[in-house]
Amino acid sequence: MKDSLYHRRGVSASKEEVHAAIARLEQGLYPHAFCRIFPDYLAQDPAWACLSHADGAGTKSLLAYLYWRETGDINIWKGIAQDALVMNLDDLLCVGAYQHFVYTSTIGRNKKWIPAEVLKALVEGTMECIEQLRGYGVDIHYVGGETADVGDLVRTIIVDGNITVRWPQARLVTNEHIHEGDVIVGLASAGQTIYEQRYNSGIGSNGLTLARHELLHKSYLQEYPEACDAQLDTEWQYTGPYRLTDRASPHPHTVGELLLSPTRTYAPLLKALLEAHLDWVHGLVHCTGGGQTKLMRFLPPGLAAVKDQLFPLPPVFQIIRETSQASWEELFQVFNMGHRMEIITAEAHVENIVQLARDFGIEARVVGRIVKATGKATLHIMHPDAGTLVYPSSENAN
Repeated sequence: MKDSLYHRRGVSASKEEVHAAIARLEQGLYPHAFCRIFPDYLAQDPAWACLSHADGAGTKSLLAYLYWRETGDINIWKGIAQDALVMNLDDLLCVGAYQHFVYTSTIGRNKKWIPAEVLKALVEGTMECIEQLRGYGVDIHYVGGETADVGDLVRTIIVDGNITVRWPQARLVTNEHIHEGDVIVGLASAGQTIYEQRYNSGIGSNGLTLARHELLHKSYLQEYPEACDAQLDTEWQYTGPYRLTDRASPHPHTVGELLLSPTRTYAPLLKALLEAHLDWVHGLVHCTGGGQTKLMRFLPPGLAAVKDQLFPLPPVFQIIRETSQASWEELFQVFNMGHRMEIITAEAHVENIVQLARDFGIEARVVGRIVKATGKATLHIMHPDAGTLVYPSSENAN
């Protein structure tokens, strides 16, 4: 997809250059695990593993900047803090860990545009999210991090984090147990869980470069040039019809509210599942970078996947599709399109998993199945509007 809208804006959904750059790094103990799993370098206990992950809110922080400048709502930054935390936490959930985490944040800002009150809101947002998760038995210890004034490097702000945990090897999810005949249970990205205070659009923290430029009006280019890539052709910057405070009728939420919904964590649900029924879980995949194609990086050899029972598109993705020039092929590779977590399990456990998800206010359903690969492994996505989309397998990477 070299000529995709994402690629033209300097972003890669498949991150092929990144994967090539890190190809020589140690791959960890389990090649198909969602995150690299290493021996217990900290305590040297052969029964334990060491897990660490780094990620962040990405260009969603630019949307928060625009929204804050336009509305004055400082609390929008608390959602960005949650984005950075959850993008780390939910990746490590996919290898079976669900408590005793240590989290650090890394914030690089341009002091000219980002004052102290923004930093304060980010720290408070992180602490509030952690406190809420502690109520569900997911304990995270926030030990600070780095905040740097790097105006020569950063136009506005970057909000990243790192999370680390030691975990018993006997309780890891390595995706090695995925086999032909398993089903893929998707956990909805949109709606409102019992631990969310408001409706979540499901956008997560991926694809916001595409969404921002395809939905927002060209006036943002003139009003906030610091929130643009000066090297990017203006033809590809802010090509949409909306201001962040506009409503995309008939939807009740503003475009800003939809694009800035904090990334949902599945930690309370997955802790309950992994703690009581680890044997039900053959694999876990977080549909982040790569969207609905992410699964193909983590299947054992000889397997492929078919997704033919996907969720109806949540409104935010409907709006992006209606407004954007992006193809269905690109949209499913960039966005989660309705579910952001996948549990690969035997069909016999589906009913119980769906009910457990419902207890937390999360819609769950079988979205597809694991099949034997014929020739080169592929992913088939079948959607009533998009038709049949075929994606080849990619090398294991996280």
